[in-house]
Amino acid sequence: MHRSLYLENDAPGFRATLRELDDAALAEHAADGNVVVRISHSTLNFKDGLAITNRSPVVRKWPMVPGIDGAGIVESSEDPRWKAGDAVILNGWGVGETHWGCLAQKARLKGDWLVRLPEGLSAAQAMAIGTAGYTAMLCAMALEREGVRPEQGEVLVTGAAGGVGSVAISILAARGFKVVASTGRLEEADYLKSLGAADIVDRKTLSEPGKPLQRERWAGVVDAVGSHTLANACAQTRYRGTVAACGLAQGMDFPSSVAPFILRGVRLIGVDSVMCPRAERETAWANLARELDRDRLAAISTTIGLADAIAAAGEVLAGKVRGRLVVDVDR
Repeated sequence: MHRSLYLENDAPGFRATLRELDDAALAEHAADGNVVVRISHSTLNFKDGLAITNRSPVVRKWPMVPGIDGAGIVESSEDPRWKAGDAVILNGWGVGETHWGCLAQKARLKGDWLVRLPEGLSAAQAMAIGTAGYTAMLCAMALEREGVRPEQGEVLVTGAAGGVGSVAISILAARGFKVVASTGRLEEADYLKSLGAADIVDRKTLSEPGKPLQRERWAGVVDAVGSHTLANACAQTRYRGTVAACGLAQGMDFPSSVAPFILRGVRLIGVDSVMCPRAERETAWANLARELDRDRLAAISTTIGLADAIAAAGEVLAGKVRGRLVVDVDR
């Protein structure tokens, strides 16, 4: 038997509970998985919060075990690439949405989805990074591919006190960029500066409707917010600058015009972490293991137990959680 968060949505209505499940249930509901992983740590992301509170139709198959991230040890494998005892990481691939996820002590996953835990990272540290940090690295890699360099000017990070933003600040500051953090929680200014932010701006300056072209400021942008915030960030990006968009906390709409793109040559790069190719994932995780300061990573993360995740989900959606929530599934 193993403990799992268990989501049901049937005649009595939606329920999120802590449940003891056996291997037969795992085999039935995750039958297409060919590697059984003993999960030690997971995380609580924005998408997990939506699933656990049922505030958005994230889950498309019921019942569901949520958890888009997981780290642990392979227990058994039908995939020749993995053997019992291998330390692995899982991010995305529809896990927690269409396939049982990792907010559980055990998960049955596809070998194609797994990445080896980089040397020098513990499972808990990997989940302190999680999909949010891995996405932040993908954004940093996108800026690098497009030629954005520190000497070109300031880089903006929106949603700065959240998981993606916190890790993005740390990565970009370590790479030599002058990082400006946009947040609605100005009381977190000291925290953001401790991660490497050089300056703080109130998100109100970006979250309202604005002109399609504004004063040029940003050489690059990492945006986890979307909507008017993304539109204003594009409008303020310097000639031939790059915006990496990876989130929709403010909304899925994009109330902009073509002006920044055809008059300033601004490049808007969409960053997807869910179906990202394996080779790029491995590069991102290798970069994270090499570049991310462990002390800053500890400052970014808070650890909770599996039973705490249900209550914490609402806090994540309300924007009340600083940085990353690591879930110790055995606690």
